[in-house]
Amino acid sequence: MTLNTTNYRYQRNYQGPVRAVIFDWAGTLVDYGSFAPTQVLIDAFAGFEVTVSLDEARIPMGLAKWDHIQALGKQSGVAQRWQQRYGRAMSDADVDALYAAFLPLQIERVAAYSDLIPGTLAVLAQLKARDIAIGSCSGYPRVVMDKLLAHAASQGLTVAHAVATDDLKAGGRPGPWMALANLIELGIGDVRACVKVDDTLPGIEEGLAAGMWTVGLSLSGNENGLTLAEMDQLSADQTAARRNAAANRLARAGAHYVIDSIADLPAVIDLIEARMAQGDRP
Repeated sequence: MTLNTTNYRYQRNYQGPVRAVIFDWAGTLVDYGSFAPTQVLIDAFAGFEVTVSLDEARIPMGLAKWDHIQALGKQSGVAQRWQQRYGRAMSDADVDALYAAFLPLQIERVAAYSDLIPGTLAVLAQLKARDIAIGSCSGYPRVVMDKLLAHAASQGLTVAHAVATDDLKAGGRPGPWMALANLIELGIGDVRACVKVDDTLPGIEEGLAAGMWTVGLSLSGNENGLTLAEMDQLSADQTAARRNAAANRLARAGAHYVIDSIADLPAVIDLIEARMAQGDRP
């Protein structure tokens, strides 16, 4: 006898509503332009008499900070300057020393950079009103995340769960583990009902690896890298050019949608729910 197992497979399409949104932090919920991680990394390298530009510091953004430092040390320009200063390539021991210098600076300064991105509180309120759970994860280690969570709460921002990059043995981005750990804590049973929102390329890769819908942020985060005040000085054409350049990079990383900032997210949630109602999946 042949048994038809079609009804037992997990290939059925999810056609319900969005159940959870998993947010990044810097450049997504707080810190317009994502300066807390990048500027502190620049300062840490300066303490070792090696210059790193802001553009260079932004390239590995989204990775765990130890991995971020290691990736910086492998970039051609930074690697050349390190070689000139020390007569050798950067080693893992050097990464350890840089990380040890970076961490207290990051703890000390993270709050100073982490004002809420405009629209954050209103959008989170809308999501909660729709019974959408709010999770989050970051490239920050736990000691920095705890400082950031306290500062965010003082501004009225709380989330149901937050995962730091050193909370899990499996590691951080671009792997799916931090995003998936949120779903376990939030009790969400289908990854296809979830949306990952991030301003970095590894963050988009994380959401895709977890099987989620992904939304990239073109203007508020790392791929644009300007403050709100700097954005206000741009012409419409300049803004459009920066938006398009950032959006293209995020799209190439696989983002299903790209928006300017979190303020534009509710309309995308509507689009995703309409697609799922038709049987689409990430």
